[in-house]
Amino acid sequence: MAEAENNSEAKWYVAHTYSGYENKVKTDIEKTIENRKLQDQILEVLVPLQDVVELKNGEKKPVRKKMFPGYVLINMIMNDATWYVVRNTRGVTGFVGPGSKPVPLTEAEMKNLGIQVSDHSGVSKVPKVEIDVEVGDTIKVVSGDWEGTVSTVTDVNISKQTVTIKVDMFGRATPLEINFMDVTKVD
Repeated sequence: MAEAENNSEAKWYVAHTYSGYENKVKTDIEKTIENRKLQDQILEVLVPLQDVVELKNGEKKPVRKKMFPGYVLINMIMNDATWYVVRNTRGVTGFVGPGSKPVPLTEAEMKNLGIQVSDHSGVSKVPKVEIDVEVGDTIKVVSGDWEGTVSTVTDVNISKQTVTIKVDMFGRATPLEINFMDVTKVD
């Protein structure tokens, strides 16, 4: 019963790593957990990934990317032993928090980051799309109500996954948001 109580004390902390070391840090911490029998204190090490669709030269290609390059999420009970293990893992530069005091993430913050704590996968379910279109590029709408429309991009909104173009409506240029999946770049 004591172990179940301990697990409720576990919180999610964020460790900062050298860029590109995220998976190595995850593996090294997991090995240390096993070697030092810390499974009841460090419950999970996560490098959150997301499925994104990259649009390059008009082709859609699904890829998995790190949600937070340079960071690893760790579900652990913070004490001297666990702090020491994480802090002294090669590639870790420190915990996120003021000074040397790690600050745990709240449930709300985990949710805002798009991480479902309950399923432990660390993968957001809705694929995000990355597009190689910038403001000033010419695009063609390939599906939807405005299919066939060619216009110049005036804004790219990554969070909403849209580009804004101007279309001629009632004799004036009117801004229109179009989903990334409905456009292709015109060379």
